[in-house]
Amino acid sequence: MTTVVPSAPDPAVDQAVARLAAEFSDRLRPQLIVRVVRNCRRDLGGSPVGAMPELVERLARHRLTESVS
Repeated sequence: MTTVVPSAPDPAVDQAVARLAAEFSDRLRPQLIVRVVRNCRRDLGGSPVGAMPELVERLARHRLTESVS
């Protein structure tokens, strides 16, 4: 049996989801926004922690913008 451990809260993800949901909610499903932000956070895993909120949001905004174009 595999045990799934919930991930720890990540302020960079939570803040980016909140801001991007307000920006893209009229064009994209909330679940998609959350998934894109989490993937961006994972992709930026080696980045400095202090820069994480800005980097996550910028990368997620770029990917979400491309998905609606």
